[in-house]
Amino acid sequence: MKPWVLCVSAITAPLVLAQSDIPISGSLQSILSHGASNPLYTYPTQLTQGIIPKPIHSHNDYWRPLPFWSALSVGAVSIEADVWLYNETLHVGHEQSALTSVRTLDSLYIQPILDVLHRQNPNSSFVTSPPTKNGVYDTSSGQTLYLFIDVKTNGPKTWPYVVKALAPLRDAGYLTTFNGTAVTSGPVTVIGTGNTPLNHVQGVSPRDYFWDAPIPTLNTTFSNITKEVSPIASTDFAVQFGDVRNQEFNSTQLALLQSQVQMVHAKGIAVRYWDQPGWPVGTRNAVWRTLYDAGADLLNVDDLEAVANFWDNKG
Repeated sequence: MKPWVLCVSAITAPLVLAQSDIPISGSLQSILSHGASNPLYTYPTQLTQGIIPKPIHSHNDYWRPLPFWSALSVGAVSIEADVWLYNETLHVGHEQSALTSVRTLDSLYIQPILDVLHRQNPNSSFVTSPPTKNGVYDTSSGQTLYLFIDVKTNGPKTWPYVVKALAPLRDAGYLTTFNGTAVTSGPVTVIGTGNTPLNHVQGVSPRDYFWDAPIPTLNTTFSNITKEVSPIASTDFAVQFGDVRNQEFNSTQLALLQSQVQMVHAKGIAVRYWDQPGWPVGTRNAVWRTLYDAGADLLNVDDLEAVANFWDNKG
């Protein structure tokens, strides 16, 4: 069962959430409908009321009608934007032919995230100094939102523009930071992937961005990578495991999965696999279940409704 219903009438409109699976009498329904505007039953940070954060990575959610907002509606704690640098602007899209002048990192991600965080951290006479730094989810204000930025164009040239684009979140104090010694968690944790150059992250301090380490070489080529550089490590599921038949991993696949998860976790780093099978549905769900049971920290998904149902019924 879903504990929430999300309605978005406009990007700038509040998200309206309500319990949808509770039988309500006619009289009680009348009271509840009047309560929607009653100050006794409303509060400043209720934008994401009732949404439970889940270890979901919303893969390429700019493909959906409402990027970011769709991921927010199911409680995804991780989102991803593919960025291309053209004319000093970071455009968002899976490939060059899909780019437009208005679909940018700022318009699709930075500003909507900032809008939600402003709503979750309102000016209030009840808040003493320093101001709050709540995350996007009202039910878990300390939960960070992982923002993966997949650099598609030249890394050394593009990454400085990414750093610059983070300024609105940085200026508001909403980014997870590293001061050269320790990491301080914030409402948003930015992770560079794709063509993001490691030498623009590792060895840089202070900074408010991190790097997506490759799982297969984390104990060899990149053995010096720490959780302060890469809070999450990822790899291509299909390359590592090939086909999954009969809705279950074979013994070789399962042993590889378990050894990789154990190795990455030993470094204090979280695990994410991408390019998992999306079909057949039974195989997709079986892979999700196996990854979750093995300790994978984020389920990389394209079908948000399906993974929300899976999460509600995983048992």
